[in-house]
Amino acid sequence: MKVLSFLPTLLGRSCPRPAWPASTPLRATALELAILAGHLLVYPSGLIPERRPLSPSPRSDTPGAQDGTPGHDTGPARLPHSADSTGRLTDRAGNNPTGGKRTKNTKPPTATAPGRPSAAAGDGRPPVLLLHGFIDNRSVFVLLRRSLARHGWHHLESLNYSPLTCDIRAAAELLGRHVEEIRARTGHSEIDIVGHSLGGLIARYYVQRLGGDRRVRTLVTLGTPHGGTAFAPLAGAHPIVRQMRSGSDLIEELRRPAPGCRTRFISFWSELDRIMLPVETACVDHPDLDALNVRVTGIGHLALPVHPAVAAAVRQYLESDAVAERPGAASVA
Repeated sequence: MKVLSFLPTLLGRSCPRPAWPASTPLRATALELAILAGHLLVYPSGLIPERRPLSPSPRSDTPGAQDGTPGHDTGPARLPHSADSTGRLTDRAGNNPTGGKRTKNTKPPTATAPGRPSAAAGDGRPPVLLLHGFIDNRSVFVLLRRSLARHGWHHLESLNYSPLTCDIRAAAELLGRHVEEIRARTGHSEIDIVGHSLGGLIARYYVQRLGGDRRVRTLVTLGTPHGGTAFAPLAGAHPIVRQMRSGSDLIEELRRPAPGCRTRFISFWSELDRIMLPVETACVDHPDLDALNVRVTGIGHLALPVHPAVAAAVRQYLESDAVAERPGAASVA
């Protein structure tokens, strides 16, 4: 299938990049509209809180401890106020910096970092927390969550934060409390987070500025404005939108040194993302962070959390404990 043709990149092989038809942006726009229509239908279901286990299990620091309820949905935690594939490595200009040779970025290595449970060890996989974007809810992750569950992830949780949330820093603090609750209930010392758009920025602030790197093994972001976005200037009256602007106090705070940050970052960015202006703002560009920027072609912002090729790539990276090298980048979808 074409949507899986990026896999040679992950397996350390290089494939020729196909010529993209001129109608690709039009097709991507049509796909965005179709996804938006479908999402509006399932949106109400995402307002319903997830169920919690009746009695949380005692906290254990042993990696891989389970709560005995694989696949059980978890509780109604909320943050209140406050597709074709290129199949090769490319840089931001679309060039192949490796010349087709294998590098550490072309395949997620299987070595396990010291002191961390192997994510490929079945039930030893860390819990995955899914964090949605601005004015959205957990329903955006229905397909991604189903894909992860089908491939062996037992601890999957979606966190709804309030649409009235007005401060990313406050949201990040409350995210930290939820992370601690997940660790206590599942017995895992670390978790993974997948954040779409604003959700990725909230998670990054928690990891980089609030000590969350001791709790978060891998942070995957999908279309997150790491460098600030110029989209929708008329929406700047909302405090959250102002914080997502390039040059805002919060974006500048994330540019500060972060020596010793332990979390690895996997950032998916799309060349057809109309919400990220410029599109490269969705890349993590920080000298102290271990980050891999994954270029997605042929789809837009709304398709990132639902596209099967992106879901497969997310699974591949979550199964690896490897820290990515800069400046390499993989290309999918």
